[in-house]
Amino acid sequence: MDNRNAKTELFLGSWGVAAAVGVLAAVLLWLLGNWTFMQGAFMGLVAFIVIGALVSWIMTRPLPAPGEVKGAAPARTAASPAPAPKAAAPKAAPAPAASKVVASKDLPGQAALASEKGSWKYEKAETAAPKVAPKAAPKSAAKPAKKAAAKDGRPALLSDKPRKGGADDLKLISGVGPKLEQTLNELGVWHFDQVAAFTKPDIAWVDERLRFKGRIERDDWMSQAKILAEGGETEFSRKKSKS
Repeated sequence: MDNRNAKTELFLGSWGVAAAVGVLAAVLLWLLGNWTFMQGAFMGLVAFIVIGALVSWIMTRPLPAPGEVKGAAPARTAASPAPAPKAAAPKAAPAPAASKVVASKDLPGQAALASEKGSWKYEKAETAAPKVAPKAAPKSAAKPAKKAAAKDGRPALLSDKPRKGGADDLKLISGVGPKLEQTLNELGVWHFDQVAAFTKPDIAWVDERLRFKGRIERDDWMSQAKILAEGGETEFSRKKSKS
């Protein structure tokens, strides 16, 4: 009877503690956490149920009677039998010694062969290695002589004088006036086909010696000169001929 009353008191005490903790949690959440009344009340109820169940289970569970817990008796290990001694491996019987066969009498001619036996050594006949005639060094092919570079890097297509037929009228090229034509003649430009064959290095060399830089490519002298060299006419040359 006393034991039952004690358990009831513990049970009620546990839930009382849980209720106090739940109320305290709800009040703290309302004041410090800025929670609403419903949120704080819900969390207080959860804390009340969890803590009440845990504390009541711990406080009211039955304790084992004294003497019920017995230490486990150490297991006795049976003595392992001693390993049986290994049987000695049988020793191999010694091989019988090879018996020497001795001839009862000398064979015919054995004495003569023994008297003629002497020390000799095989010598290989030395053969003279054939001499290999040294190969004649191949004659290096004569390299073609390089053309001497033009003075001041002048392009090879330029010439000091016009051809026998006379100089072309370079003023038929758009952008070339009388003074510029004279400058081009001094540089060695006399004919349309020379201008049509200008390469990038040629253009750079001629352009450096002109008063107005970049005129060759800007006015596209090469395309105009190509048409004029083939006997055609450009729009500029047609207007120039009529004037």
